Amino acid sequence: MAMKYIDLDGLRFRDLDHDGVLAPYEDWRLPPEVRVADLLGRMTLDEKVGVLLHGTLPAAGTGAAAALGVGREYDLQMTREMILGRGINSLITRLATSPQAFASQNNAVQALAAEGRLGIPVTISTDPRHQLNHLHGASVEGAGFSQWPGTLGLAATFDEDLVRRFGDVVRQEYRATGVHMALSPQADLATSPRWARIDGTFGDDPALVRRLTGAYVAGIQGGDEGVTSTGVAAVVKHWVGYGASEDGFDGHNYYGRFSVFPGGALAAHIEAFLDAFDRKVAGIMPTYNILKNLALNGELIEQVGAGYSRELLTDLLRGEYQYEGLVLSDWAIARDVNESCRTGQPRMQPADISMAWGVEELSLAERFAKGLNAGLDQFGGEDSPAPVLAALDQGLLSAARIDECVSRVLLHKFQLGLFENPLVDEEVAGELVGNGGFRAEAMQAQQRSVVLLKQGSGSAASVGSRLLPNGAKVFLYDLAAPAFASAGYEPVVDANDAEVAVLRLRTPSQVLHPGFFFGSFQKEGDLDFRADDEGIQLLTSLTGRMPVIVVAEMDRPAVLGEVTEQADWIFVTFGICDEALISVLENTALSQGRLPYALPDSMAAVLAKAPDSPDWPETPRFQTGYRAEA
Repeated sequence: MAMKYIDLDGLRFRDLDHDGVLAPYEDWRLPPEVRVADLLGRMTLDEKVGVLLHGTLPAAGTGAAAALGVGREYDLQMTREMILGRGINSLITRLATSPQAFASQNNAVQALAAEGRLGIPVTISTDPRHQLNHLHGASVEGAGFSQWPGTLGLAATFDEDLVRRFGDVVRQEYRATGVHMALSPQADLATSPRWARIDGTFGDDPALVRRLTGAYVAGIQGGDEGVTSTGVAAVVKHWVGYGASEDGFDGHNYYGRFSVFPGGALAAHIEAFLDAFDRKVAGIMPTYNILKNLALNGELIEQVGAGYSRELLTDLLRGEYQYEGLVLSDWAIARDVNESCRTGQPRMQPADISMAWGVEELSLAERFAKGLNAGLDQFGGEDSPAPVLAALDQGLLSAARIDECVSRVLLHKFQLGLFENPLVDEEVAGELVGNGGFRAEAMQAQQRSVVLLKQGSGSAASVGSRLLPNGAKVFLYDLAAPAFASAGYEPVVDANDAEVAVLRLRTPSQVLHPGFFFGSFQKEGDLDFRADDEGIQLLTSLTGRMPVIVVAEMDRPAVLGEVTEQADWIFVTFGICDEALISVLENTALSQGRLPYALPDSMAAVLAKAPDSPDWPETPRFQTGYRAEA
């Protein structure tokens, strides 16, 4: 169906309800709040309930990937039923395709929405797409978007202006392709060193995380005063204390459902959100975790995941911190917890995923009512209205609470200008996204993010020195030989033929929970290198034979041990391409990063550390903010 318009007094308005008469909610001259009230009064209960669900755009095809929305195009028949049949108009996208094709697919979604009784546009959300370190369930493959350093890499620059510019580029590329909501950034503090999701954070310093989170929000939303009509609604996560994970295990998993606070440092985790609040961030996503045995104002909080906690959402977030925006649950907190989810036996499949921590024994209707009454406005990853309708029928939920939640969701749609202009120019998307200028900025940011941790001695030790002689024979470990060959070097297979060695060593990890869906690929366990590690054995064999450069790729803070003594040069990276690394090895002055978190001296120190506190029981080997020439 083609979009219809009303021409009045030389002005044009979309005829969203198809009746040829200008309704207040169709009138872009009116304040968003007035338009929300008018639209709310026109909606049926079923239409309102659909707004409370933030579903997943289905991908074409079969199998586990398509079931999670991963693919190159949408299943538009299923999408039609979700939007027009169930009234769902907030949907996450996980497509990975070219920018122009992505824009076309998102336009097709909006064309379906325009057929609806009230023509309510779809808010299309996404997990991060602009960074090189992709993690299933937390980010999406870039597919044409400019590629910047990982979040830790941005933090390593310590540069608010750069992070704000990054947010601005994300804003432009998302809006060009028809994406309106970013499920980012993470304001979580990386205080539990073994935690599997540290690489999505801005580090362990509350003041730094606060500043950079606020800068990103301002950049992506289009200003300091909240969402703009050309902006993208940011959803900062995860309120609150997610980074204080017990034993470093992640809350996607039953065994990782607790955050603990032996250091009494909840205030530090709250501080990280404050600049986002000042910038009127559009949304907040609660953590999956139960804050184990935590007391607020002298009272033990209910031992449920934060999405079900009235103390954390209504009393603390909305009450004490006066937050007025959307509260969107993380995905799958309402699903039933089965045996595979609890134990990993039999091995978990996508259908077994649930994070209904602390409410496992409640019915679906009771879970939805508890979450909405606790302070949620939307449930992420849900697409069935039945539990909400059942909660209403059972008297567990009031119509007034439904209206309050729906109003917050609709307000963003009006603020974002979606009722006026939900479609995007597909050719512009192809030209703008990942353009040369953005790629150049991203490359420079990658270079800047590299941390020089150890500087070699001798004539080649000055800042700005070239560590790879022109045309040198280079022995590589865990690095792409074609990238070095393209740069004019000669990669060799036999180290005896090399003039210099470049070894990438990644933070150690173990697979401790192979039966769990997320635990099977998340980084867990100890952070120290062992003598039998292949990379360590190689480093030991090469030390003293030739200059050895170690590139330490750190998604978690590694215990470097003897690496610091054996390597001539050490650089720390947080998600960069090989081309950016080569340019730094050719000119070390390009490396300007500082550590966004401390590196401990031993695993004993890691085990002794309070997982909620930024402070260490003993002085770390390298402090937050360290770089070699500092």
